[in-house]
Amino acid sequence: MKKTVYIETSIVSYLTARPSSNLLAAAWQKITIDWWDTQQNRFCLYTSDIVIEEAGKGNPKASELRISILSEIPILEITDSVLAFSKLIIKKGVLPQKAIDDSLHIALSVIHGIDYLLTWNCRHIANAEIKPIIRKLCEDIGYSYPEICTPIELMGVYQNG
Repeated sequence: MKKTVYIETSIVSYLTARPSSNLLAAAWQKITIDWWDTQQNRFCLYTSDIVIEEAGKGNPKASELRISILSEIPILEITDSVLAFSKLIIKKGVLPQKAIDDSLHIALSVIHGIDYLLTWNCRHIANAEIKPIIRKLCEDIGYSYPEICTPIELMGVYQNG
């Protein structure tokens, strides 16, 4: 059975963005494209209405491309349990109130038992100081922790190296 991956907004944004002249952004774009081309078929992908909403913002042509990519990915439901876990993340001070959408990405992954939350959001999601706190919250209420990672961390093992 394939492992599951929640595709957060930053992934589809880097996947579809025009090539950047910023060195770091260009690297993340390349890594994201490589992951999509070589790894995504190894997993069952999921996303959410929050990602759809975020991806629909901005330049109409760019948002159309992002939405097109997301249209093939099943959407996870925002349940009462998802909302409750998201509120707990905010209440405990793990994330600020302004990062409510980020707490919802995490909560969707936790409550739906997703194996990996794939993101480039290193401020509020793939953050080395925040991940252990989220892991502890999951343990405290009896949920599994989704491995929160960037595409470079989920490249798999190559046969010849």
